[in-house]
Amino acid sequence: MINISRRQFITTTVAGLGSAAVLKYSLRAQEVKPGSFKGNDIVELGKTGIKVSRLAHGTGYNGSRRSSAHTRLGQQAFSALLRHSFDQGVFFIDMADLYGSHPFVRETFKGVDRSKLVFLSKIWPHKADWTTPSGGAKEEVERFLKELNTDYLDICLIHCVMNDKWAEQFKRIRDELSELKEKKVVRAVGVSCHDFGALKVAATLPWTEVIFARINYKGGRDYSMDASVDEVTDVLKTARKNGKAVVGMKIFGAGKLVKPEEKDESLKYVFRNNLVDAITVGMLSKTEVDDTLERMSRI
Repeated sequence: MINISRRQFITTTVAGLGSAAVLKYSLRAQEVKPGSFKGNDIVELGKTGIKVSRLAHGTGYNGSRRSSAHTRLGQQAFSALLRHSFDQGVFFIDMADLYGSHPFVRETFKGVDRSKLVFLSKIWPHKADWTTPSGGAKEEVERFLKELNTDYLDICLIHCVMNDKWAEQFKRIRDELSELKEKKVVRAVGVSCHDFGALKVAATLPWTEVIFARINYKGGRDYSMDASVDEVTDVLKTARKNGKAVVGMKIFGAGKLVKPEEKDESLKYVFRNNLVDAITVGMLSKTEVDDTLERMSRI
């Protein structure tokens, strides 16, 4: 989505999607206007130069052991769901090795111009019964590319960092991701934080370009955040000041903020306080996609 005109966008996308779908998509995804927080606004992630839809479609709800509620829908339903989001202008796709969603995404977007999508994935760095990490990033990213049938990842994160020592603990992963970035195999690097100390390090570490941060208006562990609202807010403001791209996750408290007024308050809090560039939501139905987009359109 970088440096293309509206005419070029429509022309090049027609070949992959068909004129009807392209017209729908191109009219709905547009450059962001001041004061707009629509899910299909096109925004730049920090200083990465990568432009994304403000809303990312997460593919890892209840994800573990290379499976998620999304992949358990089956390929046909998975594809229909993500193509529905794409038709509404949501082209930022949030994946991870943990979710097992790469092959599903590959099949969903066969024939779509790769430049019209932003692929984010995450390396699981912890040894588990379902995986033995290489200790670096090259082996994992090479496999991700094959699973997605792509030449590059837009963003690759270290997944689920759990303490303030992660930068040293995963130094080899960081170094190899940096090498892959130099080779243009990965465009931007960062971490997904599940610990307050880890988040504070990510907010200031020069290496970090993109941060996945757990944020909503309630705060605390009961709502899947790493600290109180005020504490996390302060750190995210520091991260933004330092030029980091912040993608908010657990906006709806991992499914605990289900009342309409709770969802609205959470969206208003993260966007009106300028805490994030974008958010990722693990929407499991077309209705959820439409509802999230509608709520974001009236923040």
